[in-house]
Amino acid sequence: MTRFLLAVTIFVLLLAGCSGGGSDGEAEMPQIETQPTETAETDRTTTGAGETTEAPEEPGDGGPLRLEEVASGLTAPVHAAAAPGESERLYVVEQVGRIVVLEDGEVRGEPFLDIQADVRSGGEQGLLSVAFHPDYEANGLFYVNYTNQAGDTRVQEFERRSRRSVARRTLLAVDQPYPNHNGGQLAFGPDGLLYVGMGDGGAGGDPENRAQDPTSRLGKLLRLDVDDRGADWEMVGYGLRNPWRFSFDRLTGDLWIGDVGQDAIEEIDFVPARRVGQVLNFGWDVFEGTQQFEDKEPTPGGPLVEPISQYTHEFGCSVTGGFVYRGSDVSREARGRYFYGDYCSGRVWSVARWEGEVSRRGTGFRVPSLTSFAEDLDGELYLVSAGGSIYRLARGV
Repeated sequence: MTRFLLAVTIFVLLLAGCSGGGSDGEAEMPQIETQPTETAETDRTTTGAGETTEAPEEPGDGGPLRLEEVASGLTAPVHAAAAPGESERLYVVEQVGRIVVLEDGEVRGEPFLDIQADVRSGGEQGLLSVAFHPDYEANGLFYVNYTNQAGDTRVQEFERRSRRSVARRTLLAVDQPYPNHNGGQLAFGPDGLLYVGMGDGGAGGDPENRAQDPTSRLGKLLRLDVDDRGADWEMVGYGLRNPWRFSFDRLTGDLWIGDVGQDAIEEIDFVPARRVGQVLNFGWDVFEGTQQFEDKEPTPGGPLVEPISQYTHEFGCSVTGGFVYRGSDVSREARGRYFYGDYCSGRVWSVARWEGEVSRRGTGFRVPSLTSFAEDLDGELYLVSAGGSIYRLARGV
């Protein structure tokens, strides 16, 4: 298909979770472009199990926002995170199997982690994310999600000892039937548990129906109490296609997920804090966004969650989930808005919930090859480009 052909040309396009068809055209070079705001299709907000309210479009470019390049020359960065107690640093995950420390726009010292020998990198495979234990300052524990040399998912615990990172144990081992749709996000929730997003296993259309199969760990949102050695992974969500970046609002505890679509619709899912931990069904492969994908009924067991926002492939082809902005350096209008974008088009939008409705607006800039968002300890927002650059959301001039 067209999107496969594009991915052959730019291998990291597959990283963002594309596997269906897409629009023809050449890949864009990493750069920031100012573009007029574009509106997507219908945005919807979940008000209950399967209940939705149409949300209005909000015109304009989202106010005075711009991007500042804070780093360049990185090797296929796909994720970044801050460690507790280290306000001046970002830890940047490079797909090849390294984590480097970014400080004042420069890579400092030797890699924080180098497991290239253990990692199969390319396409959607590689070292995909890092998450630091909430008590990292005291215990030095952190966690990574990567594709091993056999092509399977591993979630591993490491301990930072002096200047070395030492592997302690493997927390999750999942066989991958295909080389795409690995998911790969790790994040600690407000409950102190470690969450992992698993893709449906790959190919197109979830041919073995894994996302709707509660006995499979593919197409799921899982969580684990890493401090309880006897604990096992718990399924708290199913019906996901390829959750490419999820995050928790640091103020409210709400959960936001960017789930990559097949051939038509990219979606953002929202779970209010009070429902985080309940078993929920995000709909794939019965639905792609709010559109019926297969003629069947969802698997019983969890309330059906419809997207809070979605857009068609007129505006991109692979969603990259982000964060709710909770910093103080950007305009007041940005606070409380969830920022997300699209890998293929580089477009970036934000949405906000207010009194049961959702408003969406564009930012006026693009970041081609947008693989991830990140936030520092102060809640400031960063955007990661597979082209090797990291940008910071800044107040407009």
